[in-house]
Amino acid sequence: MSEKFDVIVVGAGPAGTACAYTCAKNGLKVLQIERGEYPGSKNVMGGVLYRKQTEEIIPEFWKEAPLERPIIEQRFWMMDKESTVSFGYKGLEWGVEPYNNFTVLRAHFDQWFAKKGVEEGVLLINETVVTECIVEDGKVIGVRTDRPDGEIFADVVVLADGVNSLLAKQLGFHNELKPDQVALTAMEVINLPKDKINDRFNLQENQGCTIEIFGDSTKGNLGTAFIYTNKESINIGVGTTLSSMIKAKMKPYELLDYLKNHPMVAPLLAGGESTEYLAHLIPEGGFRAVPKVAGNGVVVIGDAAQLVNAIHREGSNMAMASGKMAAEAVIHAKERNDYSETSLNSYREALYASSIMKDLEKYKDAAHLFESSPQYFKEYVPMMNQAMSKFFTVDGTPKKEKQKQIIKGFTSERGTFGVMKDLYRAWKAVK
Repeated sequence: MSEKFDVIVVGAGPAGTACAYTCAKNGLKVLQIERGEYPGSKNVMGGVLYRKQTEEIIPEFWKEAPLERPIIEQRFWMMDKESTVSFGYKGLEWGVEPYNNFTVLRAHFDQWFAKKGVEEGVLLINETVVTECIVEDGKVIGVRTDRPDGEIFADVVVLADGVNSLLAKQLGFHNELKPDQVALTAMEVINLPKDKINDRFNLQENQGCTIEIFGDSTKGNLGTAFIYTNKESINIGVGTTLSSMIKAKMKPYELLDYLKNHPMVAPLLAGGESTEYLAHLIPEGGFRAVPKVAGNGVVVIGDAAQLVNAIHREGSNMAMASGKMAAEAVIHAKERNDYSETSLNSYREALYASSIMKDLEKYKDAAHLFESSPQYFKEYVPMMNQAMSKFFTVDGTPKKEKQKQIIKGFTSERGTFGVMKDLYRAWKAVK
């Protein structure tokens, strides 16, 4: 294929399609290359899509997109072996247009999203692997694929090829990811009748719930688990950093089985039928792991740019926003006929001025703190559960005495100063 394009987008996830769609809508000639059989066939996320960033690309998308349920409740569980401390927020305002966020099945949503790009003029090619970028005189001028005569040329190449971006590595934009900078998540889709989901999660028609789970869901290791409600299925998953998984000698499918059989979780899944099993790497390095995102004739977006806020379960929204910002930089570069790093750096400037990088910077120390201080998940979560059990058990002990016992339970292992120090470090990491 010798035809030249304005833009080649590598990857058809939320970031790549947001970029391809925006470029095509503004008159650019766009080629999008996806290695999977179709967009979404190899893309994995827990299943939550945020409205705002998607709406900025396709207004009122929720009226036609294949969404599952609008989320009206977000719960958080601090889980021990036979108990959980639960808190969260339920807001009926989230259940009316324009909504706040939704659960989605990626295989359905990604195909719909990519189709919208095709309708705007994107040429989408599936089942094609980009093996390397073509570089000439220090500038990326195209890509080489695994197809016969597979060299394709463009003014700009957009790398949206996922967390372990081999193309960005080849260009020297980032080094091999460290085990503590990436999480391995295993998830399963379990079919369950709509009425049972509504009853078990206290939902009404067209209402959804998410549960984020900490503590025993990862056997006390750094990571989280999740349960998300779809129309007639449940997404359940659990992930830890690779470094934690290696240290604990855990296998992802074993951890998922452990979660599914936990006494706090099993009743929610009872009678369900497993229909899909998925595993995926998720960038966890945060602010300090973000690589170079713009070069001569090339930009890096989405997971390939490590744009995930694990603290707030945000990834798809950051991916879409970065794709849109990159597209705007490419459009301006086209107007100037200047595809140099200096020109495309407007994308980097927009990215670092946005809430994406501000939020990543805010939590830049959180992952390292919790990784290096296992007591937060291994000790404090069980202590919290024991404290709640003791306080709410009516056994004739005066409440003042119970409070003393609870405080003693928290300070007996690490001492009062140690506990106060841990609380301060946690507050400082997330403030």
